[in-house]
Amino acid sequence: MPHLPDVVLWSVPAFIVLTVVEMVSYRLHPDEDAAGYEAKDAATSVGMGLGSLVFDALWKIPIVAIYSAVYTLTPLRVPVLWWTLPLMLLAQDFFYYWSHRGHHVIRILWACHVVHHSSQKFNFTTALRQPWTSWTVWPFYVPMVALGVHPAAVAFCSSANLVYQFWVHTERVGKLPGPFEYVLNTPSHHRVHHASQGGYLDRNFGGILIIWDRMFGSFVPETEQPVYGLTKNINTFNPLRVATHEYAAIARDIRAAESWSERAGRVFRGPGWQPARLAGGKAAGKAGAPGKAGVSGKAEAADAPETSQSSTTPTTPDPAKERVA
Repeated sequence: MPHLPDVVLWSVPAFIVLTVVEMVSYRLHPDEDAAGYEAKDAATSVGMGLGSLVFDALWKIPIVAIYSAVYTLTPLRVPVLWWTLPLMLLAQDFFYYWSHRGHHVIRILWACHVVHHSSQKFNFTTALRQPWTSWTVWPFYVPMVALGVHPAAVAFCSSANLVYQFWVHTERVGKLPGPFEYVLNTPSHHRVHHASQGGYLDRNFGGILIIWDRMFGSFVPETEQPVYGLTKNINTFNPLRVATHEYAAIARDIRAAESWSERAGRVFRGPGWQPARLAGGKAAGKAGAPGKAGVSGKAEAADAPETSQSSTTPTTPDPAKERVA
């Protein structure tokens, strides 16, 4: 088993220092156009981050067991060397892109990830607003383990990716020089990802690199001031509700469903999907795109194209689209 450092633990002091510096910068140089800080919101984000450490430790038990079984069964082995580690980081970032994208387009996965988008602020504490149900992430990295990457190396790469993304959660850094903006995920790109405007919804999924979004048609540059949060915000600072509100919405929709196909759609289709009986037919679905979590005022026909806040086609999203939680 490779001995790799706990990069998240080592980075905690940097997280604290950067957060304090950012808070002080808003005090000394206020910005009316920036979302800034709010005490209750920041406290909720920090609380969600601390809670995620506890729950991640619990989820790690079955996930490590599965990864270990896959690693034992595969005949392949990738050694952890100075030249293989960058390749592992590249592979992990690629699979992270698809995991992140998947968590926007499949409702049961969105129920986990919506936590990270639930703040109407965008600052370093937003990076700490992590879900408590990260058990939905592990399947996306099984291919790495099956190809012979040790589970500990996968965990190290995932931690490095997470640490990198901390610094992109800020409005105090503008656009960087062109080469950096073209290759890397930057604060500018990630502000787009956290925005709730129609043209920004479900874009810029990259972790460390933004090239995956450019390659797979999900990239949008920052051209207007982002509005953060969900298009219909949950307006609560209760960590338990922040962590579970979308699961509760799914349960309500399943109870109200009239068929098994509708129940499956409520779980596995797009977060804004509506059955035809509620959408009012195909024409209604074309009139306006739906929102997140089945509480949308706009509905989508069951046989209409699968679009929502989670539209990930290369075409420009409809500004009418809503993200609801």
